[in-house]
Amino acid sequence: MIVIKIGGSLQDVDPLLSDIARYPEPMVLVHGANRELNELSSRLGHPPRMVTSERGEVSRFTDSLSMDHFLMAYAGKTNKRMVERLRSQGVNAVGLTAMDGGIAVGRRKPDLRVSEGGKLKVLHGDHSGSIERIEPRLLTLLLEHGYLPVLTPPAISHEGVAINVDGDRLAMEVSAALGAGRLLIFADTPGFLRDPDDPASLVERIRGDEIDALFASARGRARVKLLAARQALQRGIGAVGLVDGRRERPLTDALEGAGTWISA
Repeated sequence: MIVIKIGGSLQDVDPLLSDIARYPEPMVLVHGANRELNELSSRLGHPPRMVTSERGEVSRFTDSLSMDHFLMAYAGKTNKRMVERLRSQGVNAVGLTAMDGGIAVGRRKPDLRVSEGGKLKVLHGDHSGSIERIEPRLLTLLLEHGYLPVLTPPAISHEGVAINVDGDRLAMEVSAALGAGRLLIFADTPGFLRDPDDPASLVERIRGDEIDALFASARGRARVKLLAARQALQRGIGAVGLVDGRRERPLTDALEGAGTWISA
């Protein structure tokens, strides 16, 4: 069992989807749509608002209108186009959000403490949250009947409200709940880079006990991916791959050792 996370920053996912279609092994796909959401929101006159938390983490402020756009980009166009491409290649793909069947349930954080202009302030009405429980029965049922689930945020809150959750974290939680042997995270970078501006600084192998030291020097989304990898290992997943989704055969190359592989 493999869980594959397709980053929303990838511009062309066709090579990866074509590669996935060649493999008979059971898989679950989790995808983002960050680039699509940014473009859509800007076209609709409500550009994304990125905020910095007290801890220095950058995230999207998801108000009610932003959540409408989120659903359009993630659950709508991106998810259904991926299903279309997979089915055109003979894959019995099914598109889902993490809300469907209560796959991912979490806690909404309506008030967001952020730093803006050197001052701390509280933003109200956020529709973001954190995953607290995975219910894998629907995914298991689909897998047992030969379907390939194509899953995307949002998750659902305990109160029944759609919440924006981190896609890497969703992929990690799904991997743990399904007992996946490997989690592969495909993005628009070669893997984990010691220097984000230098592709030659790729770190090919990372042990679990080395993650903390690398985390301290990592920047941006690399920190999120390292955190997800550490949590995946702690939850019993055998290995996590951080792989370049822009390669000609991304999945094949990943299974042959390309990118960064993190294991205990």
